[in-house]
Amino acid sequence: MSVPSQFLEFALQCGALSFGDFTTRSGRKTPYFFDAGRFDRGSTLGKLARFYAQTLFDARAGDRIRFDMLFGPAYKGITLASSTAVALAQMDLDVPFSYNRKEPKDHGEGGHLVGAPLRGRVMVVDDVITDGAAKREAVELIRARAAEPAGVVIMLDRMERTGADGALSPQSAVQAFERATGVPVIPIANLDDLIGLLRSDSPSATAARGHLASIEAYRERCGA
Repeated sequence: MSVPSQFLEFALQCGALSFGDFTTRSGRKTPYFFDAGRFDRGSTLGKLARFYAQTLFDARAGDRIRFDMLFGPAYKGITLASSTAVALAQMDLDVPFSYNRKEPKDHGEGGHLVGAPLRGRVMVVDDVITDGAAKREAVELIRARAAEPAGVVIMLDRMERTGADGALSPQSAVQAFERATGVPVIPIANLDDLIGLLRSDSPSATAARGHLASIEAYRERCGA
């Protein structure tokens, strides 16, 4: 089974991926919901980090990206970048990492950044891209330190146009971010992977298979 399918099965088991009737921040109705906050135990965080690490390892091996270190935007990215660095080290790819503070520290070492200096090609590690603002700030911060943003790795690309029904943008949040920054986004999984899992005979997707038609219709209506 592919890494995206394994990750989505894991998300189902953790309750991070659920199905029903939900409303997005823009007011649009959606048949599924992804809650990254449900990876809230040491065991699940460790396994999540291994999915991030494998995704990065595979992309690096396939020459899709090159990176020298990891960066986690505050706040969710802090835990994700640090745990992913541990998982990569266990795969014999030992890279430094750093993260930023929302507010600069005015004592001790001071400043916005904690950890390794931003140098070389920096991979941003975060959960999802909604409006892309936090990731754009990360890219600007990296470039301001004369380093190069290598990419952004996230858990799930919803592959849908942003905005409310009837006023959808022509691009998804991920596409808009890539176009604005020139920085590639690498998801562990995307909406097409989810549809593929629900179409498969995977036992873990049995309970969710009844939502396949509504998700396919949603992809047709709102997909980018």
